[in-house]
Amino acid sequence: MRSDVQPTVSLRLLKGFTLLVGEKRIMLSSSAQQLLALLALQDRPRSRTYVARTLWPEATTSRANANLRSSLWRALRTEPGIINASAQEMALATEIHVDIHDAITCAHRLLEKSPMCEDILTRQTREHLSADLLPEWSDNEWVLLEQEQYHQLRLYALEAMAHRLTEAGRHGEAVAAGLAAVQAEPLRESAHRVLIDAHLAAGNRAEAQHQYEQCRRVLLDELGLEPPDTLRDLLTQTITR
Repeated sequence: MRSDVQPTVSLRLLKGFTLLVGEKRIMLSSSAQQLLALLALQDRPRSRTYVARTLWPEATTSRANANLRSSLWRALRTEPGIINASAQEMALATEIHVDIHDAITCAHRLLEKSPMCEDILTRQTREHLSADLLPEWSDNEWVLLEQEQYHQLRLYALEAMAHRLTEAGRHGEAVAAGLAAVQAEPLRESAHRVLIDAHLAAGNRAEAQHQYEQCRRVLLDELGLEPPDTLRDLLTQTITR
């Protein structure tokens, strides 16, 4: 019996570029990959002029437009329907699942004051927030801007996740989220703070002391600074949960 169910099309931008149709990986040219990634990160229709100038900023207008036509043709030849394009604008097809969209949605929910986050306090959320955006694509200015924006968002979200998990008494998961934040930005004092707090909440004062010493060492080595008193004071407070 023939099934009319179409396989899910997924675009992964975290940890690197991957386009999947069902379980099958689709190979695209470099220019087609960049076109898809840009449209996915914009998450709304953009003019052809904007896309061409963003992807090929140093080319002449005619050359940039020609490059765009070629990249669009290559993408649609490989996977028809993946881009919706008119004479004036284009966008990624709305039915395509994009991993960073999920990650950004979860990040904003974690940062909201609403307590309703239990459904996203998961390993998958932590893994998404622990991953860099297109880590091997650091040669283009538009990618660098997107990378930095997501990097800052995910740091705050990982810290918020660690705090929420600590408050929920899920100490092992809180430590994992705190470690992910510290690994993403070792000089970030607030990341060390949520990790120390998670250790203390679990009753692991030795681990908390060890983390403080690690923080102190990296700040002294890299910046010549001591940790703030508020961070040291965490170790002397009586934690009651």
